[in-house]
Amino acid sequence: MSDLVLSDLADGVLTLTFNRPERLNAWTEALGTRYFDLLTEAERDPAVRVIVVTGAGRGFCAGADFQTLTALQDGTLEAFTERRPNTFPVSVRKPVIAAVNGACAGLGMVHALVCDLVFTAAEAKWTTAFSRRGLIAEYGLAWVLPKLVGQARALDLLLSGRTFTGEEAAGLGLALRAVPREELAGVVGDYARDLARNSSPASMAVIKRQVWGDWDLGLDDSRTAAERLMAESFGRPDFAEGVASYLEKRPPEFPPFTG
Repeated sequence: MSDLVLSDLADGVLTLTFNRPERLNAWTEALGTRYFDLLTEAERDPAVRVIVVTGAGRGFCAGADFQTLTALQDGTLEAFTERRPNTFPVSVRKPVIAAVNGACAGLGMVHALVCDLVFTAAEAKWTTAFSRRGLIAEYGLAWVLPKLVGQARALDLLLSGRTFTGEEAAGLGLALRAVPREELAGVVGDYARDLARNSSPASMAVIKRQVWGDWDLGLDDSRTAAERLMAESFGRPDFAEGVASYLEKRPPEFPPFTG
């Protein structure tokens, strides 16, 4: 099970790699459990400041494994034991960046879009796929997609189940950038290391909670909450270090995030 998701930590960046390349990293419960366990460990590890998620081989994640779908259809699938939801990465208090290196379909697309930031290979193939399998918009995608791309574009992607490229995904707003596949790891690595070196872990944790949590708030409620959070930030050592490093023209030395 430990080989289902590979883990590598360097320079404050933890890279998690879905590792079922012969199946385009199709999702299984065991893979999901291992992924969520590693995210949980990463949140507790002060050496981890940023998390990158990608896939081995030619795919990011090609959706639910067809053996699972077949078992669901014929009623032979045993009960799921994993109780953490597929939106679990949203609750992790460190930035999670998806590096979509290839096929990103169905449940795989869900797992890309519940990351905080997405980079994609320009030639990667994306699809929601659900309508073409007799399924519905799964695991909160009907909530996430309209907020990212607008209602009409979300309905296009969900109703048609059409395949589109990473380049179009970036143009729609699903990904921050689309780059040639051979450049993806380097581009994402540079971005993640910059966050790990120069951004306060405490600030990133609060900002992540604000952005995901404020989607359903009105402007006044969001502003009021931000005023309280800003007052709290003035008392953290990160604020003193951020100001001092700027005035002294040196890289910041922010403490690890401790919750």
